[in-house]
Amino acid sequence: MGKRKVPDLYRAPFPLYCIKVDPQTGLVITAGGGGASKTGIKNAVHFLDLQLFGERQYSASLLHSHDTDTRATMNMAVGDGVIAAGQDGTCSLMRFKHCTQKGGGKAAAKIEGKSVQQGNARRRAGKGDKGGPDGAAASGDMSDIKDETAHISVTGLAEVQSDLNPQDPLQKVVRFSPDLSLLVTGGTDGYIRVWEFPSLKKKFNFKAHDGEIEDLDTSPGNKHLVTVGRDFACSVWSGNHLAMGLKWLETMPQIAEKTYRYMACRFGLVEDHKDALRLYTVQIPHKRDRKPPPCYLTKWDGKSFLPMLTAPCGTEVISSLAVSDSGTFLGLGTVTGSVAIYIAFSLQKLYYVQESHGIVVTDLAFLPDTLKGKNIKGTNETAMLSVAVDSRCQVHAVSKRRSFPIWLVLFFCGLMVVGGVLLLQYLFPGFI
Repeated sequence: MGKRKVPDLYRAPFPLYCIKVDPQTGLVITAGGGGASKTGIKNAVHFLDLQLFGERQYSASLLHSHDTDTRATMNMAVGDGVIAAGQDGTCSLMRFKHCTQKGGGKAAAKIEGKSVQQGNARRRAGKGDKGGPDGAAASGDMSDIKDETAHISVTGLAEVQSDLNPQDPLQKVVRFSPDLSLLVTGGTDGYIRVWEFPSLKKKFNFKAHDGEIEDLDTSPGNKHLVTVGRDFACSVWSGNHLAMGLKWLETMPQIAEKTYRYMACRFGLVEDHKDALRLYTVQIPHKRDRKPPPCYLTKWDGKSFLPMLTAPCGTEVISSLAVSDSGTFLGLGTVTGSVAIYIAFSLQKLYYVQESHGIVVTDLAFLPDTLKGKNIKGTNETAMLSVAVDSRCQVHAVSKRRSFPIWLVLFFCGLMVVGGVLLLQYLFPGFI
């Protein structure tokens, strides 16, 4: 039986490293590139229009391509109409605006007459097609609507040096705080830098890890910052003071020290429990063996930081982690291109596609429950976007699971009890 295939939602003309969904405009923003090497591969940020057709299927079209010159965007955060993009050792802030312009009758007719060709051109994006001066695929910056034209403007705001590694400075991760008052960056020099937003005035910085910062996340209320480094540590900070170090091996005492390292961390809400908070971490093997050991997911109490549950999540090395807005689902991507969705409560696998991408999955993003005030999930229980170095963007949708009313379950249980009693009475007269 062949491997399951997931159709491409979009294909870019360059490797993709990050993807985000802007809840205010509904835009899907993805970015990447070939870097400074003179290979002819461009560097850009692409703005996609995501549409749900039918009850479960999605389509995406390129609205705008913003060229980033010789620097590829390796990581980014989106908030309040601003993109914070990690480009080499700097963090660049760009403001984007999305609006629609009414088109004339002739222009509308032209767009309508060419809608089929434009759709095909969009689907071919990334296969060498060249468009306008911004390098977008042919017709890729045009909307599917007949009487309106989508317009996106991108303006550079500021730029700060976010990594000071003397050899090869590189920002590894950037996050907005939940209230959008702070911007937090981490890089290969092991330092965490916290900036006030939008002024970009540095609030403080501190040495968090020996070696590279792998990931970070901020809890609601900015009470705690969690950081992951390549030095086997996952640390909880209050401001720039170390509060505690997490020890996931307390849940797995049979595993030797330093055979695993932390790879990612994310805070998540708890559905129907307003005051509860969870932290999720991924642990991957420090060294690879001929017989690959499993990776692990750990769920922590997000306030006491005590481990609650640890579960294996396959032998493919995890490369990316995402948590849905409601905190119900976790998304995992692997270095071999596989994509999985887990139930956050039980850490059970709900969805899995082996090698959905041809190479490492670089980023994941769950769709919000609503986009631009409309239901974007349709009849799907959840949907998640993935991007990879193979230039492909895919959507992974999970259909709603069938459930039975509790009264119906109790009714059938009652029938089974009555049936059992009657059977015993038939086999053993005088049983009752």
